[in-house]
Amino acid sequence: MKALILAAGYAKRLYPLTKDFPKPLLRVAKKPIINYITEELERISTVSEIIVITNSKFLPHFKKWKKHFHFSKPVTLIDDLTRSNSTRRGAIGDMAFAIKKKKICHDLLVIGGDNIFDVSLNDFLSFARRKKPHPTIGIYKLKNIKQARNYGVVRIDRKKRLIGFQEKPANPWSSLVAMCLYFFPKEKLRLIGEYAAIKHDKHDATGFYISWLMKKETVYGFIFKKNWYDIGHHDTYEQARRIFLKNKN
Repeated sequence: MKALILAAGYAKRLYPLTKDFPKPLLRVAKKPIINYITEELERISTVSEIIVITNSKFLPHFKKWKKHFHFSKPVTLIDDLTRSNSTRRGAIGDMAFAIKKKKICHDLLVIGGDNIFDVSLNDFLSFARRKKPHPTIGIYKLKNIKQARNYGVVRIDRKKRLIGFQEKPANPWSSLVAMCLYFFPKEKLRLIGEYAAIKHDKHDATGFYISWLMKKETVYGFIFKKNWYDIGHHDTYEQARRIFLKNKN
């Protein structure tokens, strides 16, 4: 299995912190956000390679990061060849680019480079493998349903199959939100390139991809309940810093 970390965004909502510095390399409890991901991936025996896709602007930062830290698994950097927010490929576009560039033909675990967590991915992967050849996404249960207005909200049935999706709804039907965490069996990798080939402006909104995917394929969801943050704004970044620093102490 290959693991792909998405780190090619320009994070305008976190300016000025990320104007000239990549969000996944911002520090939480004295280490880069992305290290929480790589450290967990290194503990997963079935992950044979960690691939990080970034952009031309921030590639030098990631080269320094890779040189500074020691990894027990191969870490490969990919440049998506964009230099600005206006030319970005988006999350789905970057997935498709990486798959084509690396000629990936293995099961693929995809995770957003701005995700920070203190939970093992082993249960998620065990669940996802049982659901093969269908894709599985990570789902997070928020404590406050009002917060779900800022995310893609999912509905699942008793078998944990996705049966509904709302993109940032004014009135969420649940507190279950989609995470930027995906498991794609190798048989379904084509569904990433297929969506990326569609001419539209929604390659950066993974929620629209989930809606599209649900119409093409059975999709399962695995629910996480422990600490997990998607660092999209200054407030979530500060909250994560407080929580993880407290846990470290």
